[in-house]
Amino acid sequence: MELAAIASAAVPGLAPTGVAGSPDDTADFDSAVLIDDAEKQWRVRSPKHIDASMRLETELVVLRAFTPAVRAELAFNVPAVAGTVRQGELTTFVYSHLPGSNRSIDALVADSSGLADEVGKAMAGVHELPSSLVLDADLPSYSANEFRQRRLNELDQAATTGKIPSTLLRRWENALEDVSLWRFVPTVVHGDLHEDNLLIEAGRVRAITGWTDLHIGDPADDFAWLIAANDAQFSDAVHAAYAASRTDRPDDHLLRRAALSAEFALAQWLVRGMAAENDEMVSEAVEMLNILTEDILEQEAAEAAEHAARRQNEETDTSAIEIVASPDSTNRPSTNDDDKRPGQE
Repeated sequence: MELAAIASAAVPGLAPTGVAGSPDDTADFDSAVLIDDAEKQWRVRSPKHIDASMRLETELVVLRAFTPAVRAELAFNVPAVAGTVRQGELTTFVYSHLPGSNRSIDALVADSSGLADEVGKAMAGVHELPSSLVLDADLPSYSANEFRQRRLNELDQAATTGKIPSTLLRRWENALEDVSLWRFVPTVVHGDLHEDNLLIEAGRVRAITGWTDLHIGDPADDFAWLIAANDAQFSDAVHAAYAASRTDRPDDHLLRRAALSAEFALAQWLVRGMAAENDEMVSEAVEMLNILTEDILEQEAAEAAEHAARRQNEETDTSAIEIVASPDSTNRPSTNDDDKRPGQE
């Protein structure tokens, strides 16, 4: 119950009596949902290293930028920091309770109550946030070209590890050099959106949490978790609801860039693991990169076989047309004297 003791120090009068819910983002945080003597719930997040602590400090700035006026316009709730306590270089944060609970991605996909529409609308709400929310908090802001260049720089960094399969390096480089894919209008982006940061209740997205990576950039990044879920019907339904809820029509390549973002997240995980000298993270990243490579090669082989079969069918159809268009001798008018009409010489 070390987190309970820390929470009590962060929020005067808080008297935890139990724990509810499971921890999140275990690579970077010790976390728990605590229940106090009044049956009220509190979320505690204690960083494991300085980078994680800095992310929470950034989130504090973000949450303070959500003024009452901004919060009132949202269709979902946003966390509020109830207290903090500093331990050396690290700061633990305690958040007041928000309604709703997490659903696994499988549970979201399996839901038939229109939850995909709710997720799409909530994502549109994030991307419709005013850019001043980010700019006033002095958080990162990227134009479309700056964002593409940033990805190229990250690709170069990942390549230096020597652990990225050449198939993936070529695939990502070709995509990043295709300027037509990167013509999008930058929006406010959550930056860490996935099922663990959505709180669901009664078929609605009641709250969105995890605002440590807010910035202005490519809205496709917030769709990467849907692509990773590998259910096209669900991601398409979310995208349709999202597009219908946006003021401006999303660009045509949003889901394509989302797929690239989902793939590239594995390279980012590898780089993080190597920087932290975490052999487990590195091994996990390498394994997932190899699996991705195999999947892509199988997909490319299947597409090549399908293309070859289609081309062969087209050539067969063309040959048949040519045969019909060029009648042989058996169909030509006869010139035999026995076939002449009476009276013909």
